Amino acid sequence: MAEKGAKRKSGKKGEAVPLAELLRVTAGRPVDLSSYDAAATPGGPADKAAGLKDTARMGEHLADLQERLWAASTAGDGRRLLLVLQGMDTSGKGGTVKHVIGPFNPSGCRIRAFKAPTPEEQKHDFLWRIKRALPHPGEIGIFDRSHYEDVLIARVRELAPHREINDRYTQINRFEKSLTDDGVTVVKCFLHISYGQQKRRLLERLDNPDKHWKFNPGDIAERALWPAYQHAYEIALDRCSTPDAPWHLIPADRKWYRNWAISRLLLEHLTALDPQYPKADFDVEACRERLLGSD
Repeated sequence: MAEKGAKRKSGKKGEAVPLAELLRVTAGRPVDLSSYDAAATPGGPADKAAGLKDTARMGEHLADLQERLWAASTAGDGRRLLLVLQGMDTSGKGGTVKHVIGPFNPSGCRIRAFKAPTPEEQKHDFLWRIKRALPHPGEIGIFDRSHYEDVLIARVRELAPHREINDRYTQINRFEKSLTDDGVTVVKCFLHISYGQQKRRLLERLDNPDKHWKFNPGDIAERALWPAYQHAYEIALDRCSTPDAPWHLIPADRKWYRNWAISRLLLEHLTALDPQYPKADFDVEACRERLLGSD
């Protein structure tokens, strides 16, 4: 991904480079989050008004593609899509689910917000609960946090031995490769928010009684660990951005751009899948004549 808010480049014959390519974290290249502008709008519309309008327009296309994906599964198409959302508190994981997934039919979505492991989940390896929440054929799965928590907070809070955490990166890459081999399109988005913007959003929660339920006093203590979390994310982005399941770095200080960018990424991936409505496995004309001839 180009740094410090790069503009969208042109490809062959003046065509715009796909946003997935523009925001993709290059595999094997060390990541320095301080070099990325969290308020940038790479490849985006000219302003907020244009972004909101384009996001709404994309919603119609996304709904159509989701229906086609679901319909194709009824004829044996095993493909599905998994959207992984990671980011610091207030980066907008929940907001993304609300605004970007809104146009989708809920019956074709599988949404899971991963919190601290339950006693039952702690009895198993860290991928156990993830595998149980994966989308089925034809579905779009959305993870609000994910298996990456086990190399993020686990690293910062030293919840597991250092060697074990290092081994998890390889396990994650193998796991995600197995998903893509099985027909899962994995779209991983890191919502990159700045330290100052996070403070402003936390203050907004404190200043609005209707948002007190979203505030956790522990968030203040977590802010003290900001450098450690940034480093943990840099390692995860570096070691787990693979050709099969690359990371996309989404500047998230501007909510409208965050929603636009993730909508665009989903549109690009679903369009590439190009799911088709299955052909009827019955005599359409015969059924039509029977129906017309009925009372």
